Amino acid sequence: MRPYACYAPAVSKHPRELAEPIQDEVALLVRAPDEPGILHRLTGVIWEHRANITYVDITERREGQTAIYFELEAVADRAALVGDLAVLPIVGEVEEAPSFRKIYGKRIIVIGGGAQVGQVVIGAASEADRHNIRGERISVDTIPLVGEANLAAAVRAVARLPRAAALILAGALMGGEIAEAVREVREKGVIVVSLNMAGSVPEAADLVVSDPVQAGVMTVMAIAETARFDVRRVRGRTF
Repeated sequence: MRPYACYAPAVSKHPRELAEPIQDEVALLVRAPDEPGILHRLTGVIWEHRANITYVDITERREGQTAIYFELEAVADRAALVGDLAVLPIVGEVEEAPSFRKIYGKRIIVIGGGAQVGQVVIGAASEADRHNIRGERISVDTIPLVGEANLAAAVRAVARLPRAAALILAGALMGGEIAEAVREVREKGVIVVSLNMAGSVPEAADLVVSDPVQAGVMTVMAIAETARFDVRRVRGRTF
C-alpha cells in the first residue's frame, strides 16, 4: 500500500525547481574575439533593449575567439536585439538557440561512491524518462567522489549550478563537514535526498531512502511537475 502522506494535490512544490515559464525568453550564442571588454560591449546592447540576463556562460575559447551564451527574458523585440548585436564590429556571428531550461530542464545531481551512484542513476534515469516523454525536462548529472573535503565542496557547489533542483548523496558513510554543507544547500532551495548510511548526513537531508534505485525514483518524483509526490509531506522520514 502506498503511504497516503506521500501524495498531495498538484500544487506548486518548491520555489527553486518549479519556476514559472519565462515570458519572452531568448537564448543567444554570440561569437566574438577573446579579449577584455567584450562582455561590456554585448551587455550594453542588451541593456539598451531592457532585456534581463538570466544566465551567461563562456562556452568556447580557442584561437583567439570565444562564444558567449546568453539566456534573456523580457525581450520585447528579439529580431531588433539580434540585429543590434550583429552590427557590432566585435561580433562575428549571433545565433539563436533553444535555452538549456527547455532542453535539459531541472537537474538532479548525484554525488558519492561509484557503486551507489550507479544504482541511484538507474532509478533516476528510468523515472525521468517516464516524465520526459510527457513533456517534462529532467536531467541527471553524476560525479563519484571520496573524501570529506571533496564531498563537502561538491555539495556546496550544487547551489551554484544552474537549474539544479535536487541532490542525492549516495555512499556508506558521510558526516561532519558534508552534513553542514547539506544544511547550507537546503537553505538555498535544493532538495537533498540521502541513502540510509552511517554518519550525520541522513539527519541533515530532507529525505532518507534505503534502496538506491528507489532513491533515484523518489527524487525525480519530488521535482517533477507531472508527479503528485510532495517531499514536504514526508520530510525527515526514512524509507
